[in-house]
Amino acid sequence: MASVTEILPSAAFRDEFARRGGESAARCYQCATCSSVCDLAPAEAPFPRRQVLWAQWGLADRLAADPGIWLCHQCNDCNLRCPRDVNPGDLMAAMRAMVVEKLAFPGFMGRLVANAKNTWPLLIGIPILFWVVLLTLTTGFAIPHVNAGLGAGLGNFHYEEFVPHILIYTVYLLIAAWVVLASWVSGRRFWKMTGAGAGAERRGSFLAQLVPAAVDVATHKKFASCKIAPKRRWGHFALMWGFVGAAVTSAIAIPYLYQHTPLFSWIPFKYSYPVPILHPLKWLGNISALALVVGGVLLYLNRRSVGDKRVGATTAFDRFFLWLVLSVIFTGVLTEVLRFVGPPVVGSLVYLGHLGVVMALFLTFPYSKFAHLIYRTLAMVHERMTTTTVK
Repeated sequence: MASVTEILPSAAFRDEFARRGGESAARCYQCATCSSVCDLAPAEAPFPRRQVLWAQWGLADRLAADPGIWLCHQCNDCNLRCPRDVNPGDLMAAMRAMVVEKLAFPGFMGRLVANAKNTWPLLIGIPILFWVVLLTLTTGFAIPHVNAGLGAGLGNFHYEEFVPHILIYTVYLLIAAWVVLASWVSGRRFWKMTGAGAGAERRGSFLAQLVPAAVDVATHKKFASCKIAPKRRWGHFALMWGFVGAAVTSAIAIPYLYQHTPLFSWIPFKYSYPVPILHPLKWLGNISALALVVGGVLLYLNRRSVGDKRVGATTAFDRFFLWLVLSVIFTGVLTEVLRFVGPPVVGSLVYLGHLGVVMALFLTFPYSKFAHLIYRTLAMVHERMTTTTVK
């Protein structure tokens, strides 16, 4: 007796997909122009034609288990060529947002970020309020004073007098641990679902395929195929490495901060913290900040091209992430500038806002567009383990 394939369409998914920007899927008549023109679609499992079909049917589980929506980098060649004005690139972006929500751990965080159009005051306000309460309880919210004795290049006051470094590292290390846990659970769900799909027999070692996939991500090699929208590649590239540089800078700063403790006292430090403005650590931090500014500006300018099919549609999910990133960049740069030219009270309040938006960015990592880093990397590893040739 022939096996029976069970299909479980969801009307609720179709309605929600339409609300999230997928209403044009109903116009698709499956001509496959989109899959034909896509330079990234593998011959064994081309996209986005079949993903649009699944969305038309409301097959949420199939979309959640499909690596194809993550192998898509939204070059938007398909948007330009579609004879029915379906905009398949935008549909794939909407699918990714819904899959992030579906796989989120815990689920309520996924729903909060997915509905950022209405929940953004909570997502940003609660972290800022957290710092206000924490500083009130621990330091009395004491504003630092101008210190005329500081040397050249060290500013007019220390933010450490306002927010002790031990508080920052304690809070953010705990948040980082939580983000790793949430990302692990969500990523594991995705990996198990993709492995259970039809034709998904994996061969070889995960780690062996993770390395070349990570290189592709680090160099944004796949984005190079997006010839009609190069700003997207370089905006993402600069932003990613800016965040990496900022994280490395923060990690290197720890030994300088605690050089007198037994853990780091054996290191022959030439400077104590804060280090001079021309110190290599400052150079790394400022170059990273510059990369963030460049990346943020490129992505912002790209998103301002409303109606341009090469850019695609911008949803509330996109806007929340972009404005959160821009807020982190703006308040971070302004915080450093105000240490040299502004009164301590203004600098401290901007610094408080910066800590709040950074916390919001961290806490929403597994549920925002940052989650693309997790799922896209896993999808690329899966592709390498299930096919003999990879573009």
